[in-house]
Amino acid sequence: MIFYLVLPMMSKQDEHFMQRALQLASYGKSTVSPNPMVGCVIVLKGRVIGEGWHQKAGEPHAEVLAIRSVKDQELLKSATAYVTLEPCAHYGKTPPCAELLVEKQLKKVVIGAVDPNPLVAGKGIEILEKAGIQVEAGVLEQECLEINKAFFTFMQKERPFIVLKWAETADGFVARENFDSKWISNALSRQMVHKWRTELDAILVGKNTVKFDDPQLTARDWSGKNPVRLVIDHQLALRDKLKIFDKNQKTILFHTKSEKRNLNGVDAIQLGQENFLNEMMGYLFQQQFQSVLVEGGAQTLQAFIDADLWDEARVFKATVNFQKGIQSPQLNNHKLVSQKNIRDKKQTDFLSIYQNK
Repeated sequence: MIFYLVLPMMSKQDEHFMQRALQLASYGKSTVSPNPMVGCVIVLKGRVIGEGWHQKAGEPHAEVLAIRSVKDQELLKSATAYVTLEPCAHYGKTPPCAELLVEKQLKKVVIGAVDPNPLVAGKGIEILEKAGIQVEAGVLEQECLEINKAFFTFMQKERPFIVLKWAETADGFVARENFDSKWISNALSRQMVHKWRTELDAILVGKNTVKFDDPQLTARDWSGKNPVRLVIDHQLALRDKLKIFDKNQKTILFHTKSEKRNLNGVDAIQLGQENFLNEMMGYLFQQQFQSVLVEGGAQTLQAFIDADLWDEARVFKATVNFQKGIQSPQLNNHKLVSQKNIRDKKQTDFLSIYQNK
């Protein structure tokens, strides 16, 4: 693998246009997976003459749409393209963007981050430089890495980006002793979770969460796509009348039983008991799941923590107290990233976001 290190003297203009490219990239948050979010801004003499972002997997990339938006194509020969991720260098569902930039004879290309995909990984930069196009890489690199942290994790670790989520009481419980967890967090916090569901590829829960809560695991309180539902049920013990079997959204059930069972159209994937979670990660990687939201219950969440299979944890702490019940998961080796209050008319929740070190 070839690595390219280009350290530009970053100007305020470079930052300004890359910020705009990042804003454009974010518009594809719920629609481009398993591709990365990418934004592109084309600039001539300090003025934007074209913009584009990758809108949906399988459809034209950001550079293509930005170039198409330029009314006078001759202007491209004197223009600079700002793109959040290295232009692709391979044929997939679309042709290589690096070759398109060469064809249109762009004067300069400013790149936020190098693409970790082995099919690209510096090859896009190499194509541009061999064609005589000036290239600068690393402009707002950290911001460009952050917006595609799920994609980078997927490529570099060969597994989905894992987000843990739970709500706990002020005294540290996620449910009562009878597994009842409704409702710990407030309405705004729950709506925020539904927004997250639209932004991630799949949502995962354990058998007890399905058995006691009978959740739909959909994004009912936010506009967008529903995640694929993933359920851990080692012994295939869940009954068919539960909402996860309603066929309204794709559901995959992971188990360790050897015998087969008719699961009302739900995909049942058998895994080994000894290496269960790692085998699951391998399956999800092969199936192109870039991100997974693990919502519970406590035992399932703690299993991911203990196996060090998590990247981010989003924890709501409410003001209510249960006195006793099921203890909340315990993070280890974590770093606090942000905290904020989520207030509605009835209750204030405290949202903490952690990263795995």
